[in-house]
Amino acid sequence: MPTYTIKKIATRDARYKLPAGAGTDAVHTNPEYCFAVTLLESDHDLFGTGIALTLGEGNRLVCEAIEMLARPLAGLEIETLMADFGSMARRLANDPSLRWLGPHKGVVHLALASITNACFDLWAKSRGVPLWKLLLDLTPEEVVRLLDLSYLEDEMSPQDAIELLRGKLASRPEREHILATGYPGYDTSVGWMAYDDMKVRELTMRALDQGFTAFKLKVGSDDAERDLRRASMLRECVGDAGTLMFDANQCWSLPVALRRCRELAKMKPFWIEEPTHPDDVQAHAVLANAIAPVKIATGEHIPNRVVFKNFMQSSALHYVQADCTRLAGVSEFLAVSLMAKKFGLPVVPHVGDMGQLHQHLVLFNHIAMDHDALLLEHIPHLRSHFVSPAEVSGGVYTTPQEPGASCDLKLISPGKAK
Repeated sequence: MPTYTIKKIATRDARYKLPAGAGTDAVHTNPEYCFAVTLLESDHDLFGTGIALTLGEGNRLVCEAIEMLARPLAGLEIETLMADFGSMARRLANDPSLRWLGPHKGVVHLALASITNACFDLWAKSRGVPLWKLLLDLTPEEVVRLLDLSYLEDEMSPQDAIELLRGKLASRPEREHILATGYPGYDTSVGWMAYDDMKVRELTMRALDQGFTAFKLKVGSDDAERDLRRASMLRECVGDAGTLMFDANQCWSLPVALRRCRELAKMKPFWIEEPTHPDDVQAHAVLANAIAPVKIATGEHIPNRVVFKNFMQSSALHYVQADCTRLAGVSEFLAVSLMAKKFGLPVVPHVGDMGQLHQHLVLFNHIAMDHDALLLEHIPHLRSHFVSPAEVSGGVYTTPQEPGASCDLKLISPGKAK
């Protein structure tokens, strides 16, 4: 196998305009989808691409943080780096000056996500396999050496993680059929906040024709009756057999969330997502108890594995929406997934990568950890900008076969990065 040494590190501030109304919710009223891109150039013109999602001007700040944080990677051979990536992840996250800006959250952590994802992409490309296969071919010990499990030792030590993965090895063949059948998706793009009722209905009927059976609606309008009307309309469109999720994007205080969630419960949602401030563990715990049997999903803005641990310990969520473009990349995503498995909680990612990278990770979660293959969010708005866009047919993600993590963007190469 040839060696691949990281010769050059570059960034790209990639910004994409959305169609009118797309991407809007109760808090983000005029979003611009942006990727803070890390490019790791290596031998033989091979490069790794990492992405982290932002929504506008802040993208520039994340790119600047990438440039500072990624310096220790220069000159490293990718196999050597990934043989003990957990140690490097800890070193980067604990940069003695930049750590002060978090720690382990915000701009610096988003930069770590992009850097880490680029490392995993380059590694998979260097071996000539898609990321899901690379991960599945690793031993439990090799997987755990990819992870920084510091601050999790009370719930998930390295030995705990190894034993969990070992315990699932024998039953893997029972779950590998998903590689042929594909991973089920759900459609978020039908229910953006700025869409009028007619557009929501039209898009939902189109999605039903395309094979989707699960849908998400943005809620949190100033007018509570509007939320209820739209929710009722969507339930009517998909019927009793359809799966509905409602997403408030953190906009409610606890008293308002208690009232609104109880009202929306009449529409029998699969979950209510981000019902209040993402840092308020106690409020989520109160809600989880008060609105049962309705479930809570959250994680899009939970910044790191430690806060996820607190949510799990407090029984404050039911669906773990870890996002490898929000956490410190693939490595921290896998750490959270292992911890979620211990707590018996399903992982249903938020897709800040538009599903490109997560389509690999959910396959690993299902086959290697025995996580249920529930749903993977589908947002198609940036599909035309990816070199190998995620393929969804009949409401199901087709297993990617190209080497890497599916994050390469058109018109971006090391030579064109800033």
